[in-house]
Amino acid sequence: MAAAQLNSTSVLPSFEGLRSSTSKTSSVVVSFPFRNLTLRSARGLVVKSATTVAPKYTSLKPLGDRVLVKIKAAEEKSIGGILLPSSAQTKPQGGEVVAVGEGRTIGEKKVDIGVKTGTPVVYSKYAGTEVEFNGSNHLILKEDDIVGILETDDVKDLKPLNDRVLIKVEEAEETTAGGLLLTQASKEKPSIGTVIAVGPGPLDEEGNRTGLPLSPGNTVLYSKYAGNDFKGPDGSEYIALRSSDVMAVLS
Repeated sequence: MAAAQLNSTSVLPSFEGLRSSTSKTSSVVVSFPFRNLTLRSARGLVVKSATTVAPKYTSLKPLGDRVLVKIKAAEEKSIGGILLPSSAQTKPQGGEVVAVGEGRTIGEKKVDIGVKTGTPVVYSKYAGTEVEFNGSNHLILKEDDIVGILETDDVKDLKPLNDRVLIKVEEAEETTAGGLLLTQASKEKPSIGTVIAVGPGPLDEEGNRTGLPLSPGNTVLYSKYAGNDFKGPDGSEYIALRSSDVMAVLS
């Protein structure tokens, strides 16, 4: 990593009148990840997160157990109609499957992709690689990164895939044990909820589904920071996570 040393007298404005009598600052060291990069050129540096595919390429075929998803556009307005700045817009977590790979082989069994083109899906928030293709933003990701199929605008209708579980989160306590009213900021994030839907289970070494030890209606305790959080149209909180993140069934 290259380091550029900037003298305060030649580049930075003087702060002579603000210096403490007990300390002096003669120079500032700024490090850049690119060799021979000046401050002037650094101001115009823009990093794009998506790989742009040139227009001459008209087809993109995922390989193996990968899926190509056309990303659903982010909401630009709040529910009340207020225009959201880009910094306040949540990253989209859903889209439509536009192409699938040929699947994979487990043992001696060929396992096809579990979703088809045209299927609306929800995927893990930071999964996959973003690609700008045919003028739209897409995501190439593994089938296992798809959380579930969602054909409506209500998250309670999510159909989990593989070993995922959809849970309706129990509402946070409004008061302490002593009866004091809790503010929104001081409410502890719940880690208890009711199972709404379960996936078909993971694949074993022979390519067969093993099922899950959970059923809709179970009240469960799950890892606090696992999974993907969602909010339903009525304000209810949901979380989709792997069954291995469920620690216990409560009764």
